[in-house]
Parts: sequence; C-alpha cells; structure tokens
Amino acid sequence: MTTRVTALLATLLLTLATGGIARAENLIVSVSNHRVTVTPNYSGEELVLFGSIERDSQSRPPGTAYDIVVTVTGPRADMVTRRKERKLGIWVNVDSREFIQVPSYLGIFANRPIDNIASPDVQRRQQIGMTNFALPQRMGPDVANTVASDPFRSAFVRLRTDHGLYREQTSALTFLTPTLFRTGIPLPAEVPTGTYNIDIKLFAGGAFVARTETAFEIVKVGFEQFVANSAHHHGLLYGLATAMMAIMTGWLASVIFRRD
Repeated sequence: MTTRVTALLATLLLTLATGGIARAENLIVSVSNHRVTVTPNYSGEELVLFGSIERDSQSRPPGTAYDIVVTVTGPRADMVTRRKERKLGIWVNVDSREFIQVPSYLGIFANRPIDNIASPDVQRRQQIGMTNFALPQRMGPDVANTVASDPFRSAFVRLRTDHGLYREQTSALTFLTPTLFRTGIPLPAEVPTGTYNIDIKLFAGGAFVARTETAFEIVKVGFEQFVANSAHHHGLLYGLATAMMAIMTGWLASVIFRRD
C-alpha cells in the first residue's frame, strides 16, 4: 500500500511540474488609471493598458510571434431590445427580447483580426471576438445564448455600437517590442459607472498560452454623485423633490413670462 501511495504522489508531483512548465509565458499588465471620476463636464476619455510577456527558459523559441486579445466588460445588467413596425402610419413595438446580465460596456481590442489569431474552435472555447462573446437571452422559460446572426442579437449589438458602448477593434493593440504591448480603452461620455473587468489572453501559433486579469472603476463625484446616491437610496424622497422642482420651475416660468 505504501508503495502505491508513493507512486501516486510521484505521479501527481510530475503532473504539477509538467503543468507549470507548459505555462512558460506569463502576462504582466497595468492600466493608466484604476479610478475614473465622472464630473458634470465629463465628455469621455481613453485609458491605456500596458503589458509585457514574461518569458523563462521553457518559453517558446526567440522570435515567436505572439497575439493578444483584450476584452473589457462593464457592469452587467438586464436589457431589452424591441422590434418596431409601422402600422397605420405609426411605429409600434411588435416584439421584444430580454438580454440577461450582459455587459453595459464591451470592448474587444487585438493586434490583428481575430480570425487570424486562432481557429474558430479556439475562438469559441476562449470566447474571443464579438461573434463568440456570450450574450444570453430569455427565450420563453429558458435563458440561452444565440448565434451571431440572430436578428435580436444583431440589433442589440448594433445599437450599443452606435453609442460607442460596444466595439471591436482588431488593430488597436500595438507591440512596442516582441514582448511589450499597449492598447487604448476608449470610454464614451455616457459610459455607465461601476467596476470594469479587463481580461487579457495570450496566443502563439493559434494556441492559447496564458491569461491574466485586472480592473478599473468609474465613479461619479460631486453633485452628480449626490444625485445618484439620493435616487438609489432615497427613491421616494428623490421623486417627490424632482416633482416639486418641476412644479416650481413651471410656476416661476409662468410668472416671468406672464402678460399683463
């Protein structure tokens, strides 16, 4: 029995050692700003992600060409896409689809087209690229992902893209040296507040090699933060105050522009 246990332990140690050697490359990354503040005059900005590929004696031969895909996801929420039709001269909603816990912001940045980085099978397994990113929908009693050609999914992605909240840029990441890279992360003016996760995946010769993650947050400050906190924590009082302000504004306007 002791001999068998010793053999199993030796096999386990060998497996762990082999697994450690297989992951010879490591990613080290940093973002230019881990806390973005939104003020009344905020009009958007661009963060910069820097990174390097750390190699050791077990890494691939010098001169190996690497590829990197960076996926940035903002706070998740349920969203609805509606399909409209013109009936009797009026546009009306005829159908809708609810997307369940999808990113409010989705940015995909790579050094070249996704199809040139990995095979379709690897793309699906690693969920790289807008086509392969999971956007689950409620379909009857079930929740499931759909193909990229699904009309509701296509419309949802198009609308988010038009607002700058979804984007795929396959020439945004630049290698400054064979192992040092950078990319910009554009943040539009209407970007939601919350925590943003950054997933960085390294590929070589079409194979997935390594992965690391980091994050940053977007927060409101000043008067906007006060309004946001009031609406979130004191909804009833906030609603009453807003209604009273609207009434007072209307009354004041009627007094100012009243004709004698």
